[in-house]
Amino acid sequence: MNVAGESDGPAGPELEQRVVDGLYTLGIEMTGIKRGHATGVVVLQDGRIMGGDSFFYYTGSYSYHKDKWRGEMIVHQHTDAPPGLNLVFQQREVTCGFTGTYSEGFADIDGTALVGTFSIPFRARLTLKSRNSDI
Repeated sequence: MNVAGESDGPAGPELEQRVVDGLYTLGIEMTGIKRGHATGVVVLQDGRIMGGDSFFYYTGSYSYHKDKWRGEMIVHQHTDAPPGLNLVFQQREVTCGFTGTYSEGFADIDGTALVGTFSIPFRARLTLKSRNSDI
């Protein structure tokens, strides 16, 4: 089934791998002109993304089809950085778009964050830690 709940074709061996609703850890590496990394947690639930790390929280949406997924997020800063730590996003609301692949318990994404006049490419890996159905 696709995100709209429509059948994508015959069931059986071609059954689509579904993005599992649950709690994931997240590791992000930003490259390009501005570099950085972050680790945090995200919850994927019925096409919605909610999560955060030490300084930012993320909200957004995603869709999937045939082991591939894509989405968008808005990133907001919730905590000021301590003196001497230069955050890439620096008090900006940042829009991110991504595409990637999904397999049982893991998701890899490639995306772009729009930070002021900069486009910052990033890669991330999500690892399933707890299914929402197990809670």
